[in-house]
Amino acid sequence: MTTPPRQPPLLSTRQIPLDLGHRSAMGEDDFLVAPGNQDAVAWLDSWPDWPAPALLLFGPSGCGKSHLAQIWRARARANLLSVEDLRDEAELPDLLRPMRTAVLDGSQDVAGDPALERSLFHLYNLAKEMGGHLLLLAEHAPVNWVIRLPDLRSRLLAAPAVGMAAPDDALLMAVLVKLFADRQIRVGEDVIDWLMTRTERSFANARRVVATLDHAALAAKKPITVRFCRQVLGDQV
Repeated sequence: MTTPPRQPPLLSTRQIPLDLGHRSAMGEDDFLVAPGNQDAVAWLDSWPDWPAPALLLFGPSGCGKSHLAQIWRARARANLLSVEDLRDEAELPDLLRPMRTAVLDGSQDVAGDPALERSLFHLYNLAKEMGGHLLLLAEHAPVNWVIRLPDLRSRLLAAPAVGMAAPDDALLMAVLVKLFADRQIRVGEDVIDWLMTRTERSFANARRVVATLDHAALAAKKPITVRFCRQVLGDQV
């Protein structure tokens, strides 16, 4: 993978120590930088000096690519698109207005659909002509997409593509601590350890579990302990 050009950081990102103490809440645009996502952060930090009109960000569900894309979207004032937005080719120029930037979620879903492939090809060319940029989100690298339109395939394979890994234990622990701290909830290390052995390795599930525990604790007016987690979550985790 090509190394992104060095630029001052544009995203609201920071490294967070992985201690298990209470930390103050951070803004919704903060992002936990870890080995599994630092390359993606570096590439988005390098915008707008990308070597191509598009950057492909891929990784499994729950790896944080949508969160990271939202941070870039706010910075670039980009439109958020789904593949269904590509159905009307006449509307393609409007998808890049007013800032000539857009995020396309689920971009691998264009593969195998002639109309969608053609539209993404035209949108890519429009972005290039307008001096704009596309951030394409997908679960798999474009080399694994079954693209039937040769011109689109060549453009996607020429664009930089950066992968994101599912959160490892250290990152997931930091995420759980942050989620509780953002809600001004103190939990013991034993709660974090218990959740780590029973929680699906995804940011989305971590957010769901913490929200469930928070609502239940408020309703019951009880602290969040391991025993309380067992009572509330049961088989959910």
